[in-house]
Amino acid sequence: MTKAKKRALIIMLLISLFVPFRSICYANAAEPPSILIIVSNPPPDLEISIKTVDTYVKANKVDKAMERYYTFYSRHLRGVGDYVFKITTGKDSYEIAIEKPLRSYNNIYTLNLKNRTLTRGKLLSRSILLISTRLALTLIIEAIIFYLFGFRSKSHWAAFLIINVITQGILNIWINGLVPIESYLIFSLVFAEVLVFIAEIYAFLFIIKEHRLRTVLYVITANLMSLIAGGYMITILPI
Repeated sequence: MTKAKKRALIIMLLISLFVPFRSICYANAAEPPSILIIVSNPPPDLEISIKTVDTYVKANKVDKAMERYYTFYSRHLRGVGDYVFKITTGKDSYEIAIEKPLRSYNNIYTLNLKNRTLTRGKLLSRSILLISTRLALTLIIEAIIFYLFGFRSKSHWAAFLIINVITQGILNIWINGLVPIESYLIFSLVFAEVLVFIAEIYAFLFIIKEHRLRTVLYVITANLMSLIAGGYMITILPI
């Protein structure tokens, strides 16, 4: 492997190092939730509460497309012994007990209303759907821009697909690992897009030898549009 290819590989791999950046952000971010419960297509009157010594404390609610997030913060968990959640909708009510969460913050669970189960983490099927959706939308946007910048040859389009599937795929897998209501999502996305820009500008210039100025302008424009579109998507779509 040549030195140039090694440098290109290193830059591409930098994108996979986003996760450590999350710990830096906590110093200036709002308190993250201790427990977050994801519910797909919940009925409007669905309430989730946690049992304390002498009462039940209701979760805060955040609505997104197709989902609702029920969050409990550290203040909600004072006086909690066993972790017992009360699920209420209409006249129906039942309880689900779980083991004490492993972490102080950002414990994510998924509630299956049909089976009345509470599972740790995000569903794999959900993650695949959301990653695929965001990736497809991004590729469509960047493909239109690529075409408008006059790239027509098969080799150029092959480079476009390979580079963008790698960079945008890693980016969206990383986004999927975030907590859905983290207060610094946009800031994190901007940071991530800067790394994607660095990786893509190097990769495109390495593969496409001609039209270098046009290539640079394309990468700048495409990543700017991706940032705008991505910022909009994470405000309306689940993470």
